[in-house]
Amino acid sequence: MTKRKIAIACQGGGSQTAFTAGALKALFEGGLARHFEVVSLSGTSGGALCAMLIWYALFKGDDYVPSRLLKFWVDNTAQTDAELQFNHYLVESLRATNKGQLPQFNVSPYSPMLQALLSLSSSQLRPSFTDLRTLLLQHIDFAELAAAGAQPDRPALLLGAAEILTGRLVKFNSRDGAIRLEHLLASCAVPSLFPAVEFDGHAYWDGLFSDNPPVDELIKTAYVGVDNLPQEIWVIKINPTGCQRVPQAPEEIADRRNEMVGNMSLFQQLTNIGFLNDLLLRGAFSEAFLSALHITAPVCIPQCVDDEAAQPYHIPFIEMSESLQQTLDYESKLDRSPENVQRLIDDGERQATAFLEGRLAALGLG
Repeated sequence: MTKRKIAIACQGGGSQTAFTAGALKALFEGGLARHFEVVSLSGTSGGALCAMLIWYALFKGDDYVPSRLLKFWVDNTAQTDAELQFNHYLVESLRATNKGQLPQFNVSPYSPMLQALLSLSSSQLRPSFTDLRTLLLQHIDFAELAAAGAQPDRPALLLGAAEILTGRLVKFNSRDGAIRLEHLLASCAVPSLFPAVEFDGHAYWDGLFSDNPPVDELIKTAYVGVDNLPQEIWVIKINPTGCQRVPQAPEEIADRRNEMVGNMSLFQQLTNIGFLNDLLLRGAFSEAFLSALHITAPVCIPQCVDDEAAQPYHIPFIEMSESLQQTLDYESKLDRSPENVQRLIDDGERQATAFLEGRLAALGLG
């Protein structure tokens, strides 16, 4: 039986992307590989980390694909008493500041004073808890990837970032060259928290505010190749689309703004794909032109976010439960406590399990 080709796009969102880890775990444990072929993965920021670790597990031929991703999240979670206290102080201080209960001081991530304070306050913590570079090196052999070089004959991996000096969006692509440590760090460099990641004459921030996650490249042969064109794109989505009431408190306004900005590029990409799909369905292009672009059928139709009855979707979302969304705020994106991380993973498992069962039923697969 020919497997249905899918791409998985992972939205960023800090610690909340533990939900993505749970969702990916459930998809692979639920028999994803029996019915579907993962032809590409994409992600930004925390979504890039999840996509990278799954891609690396496929590259290594792991028997249990989610293993590396789950081990990463264990190491990324506060474990010792000192780490739990540090995490609690950081999250609650930020929460109090955003509520106006503490004075706010705008400090650059380049500030020597800030660097000294962080070094002093984290001296009793594991290096892998305070330094993403150290953590990634413990879970990914980048020397091995460098030796292997570009991977044009394997599933494509696209990581989103933004080049600061030119203002251009960038996709680090496994088909063009080996994925490097700097690529992941660039995709995770939140401007207010981390210095820019500079290498090869360029400087990068994360793509969270402008390309979260890369989606429309997943249907373009220039990015993924002819053999990796998906029949469906599954988006693991972190930021909620709607909210129940108009925010009024300053921290509520900032939180909702963050959610909407995080979704903006995703919806713009889906609109563009939908427009292209409509042109194809209406015969706007000649067969010779489409053949030259290796397009033989209409592009996947995006999910209509306002029409829950539009089943089955071809670009469906795997989203958090509404009950969990209502308990989260912006500060929870920095919360690496075991309780916060585990509830996100658990919800990801539940939501992805229900999604996969529904998708298999819609396709008549079992």
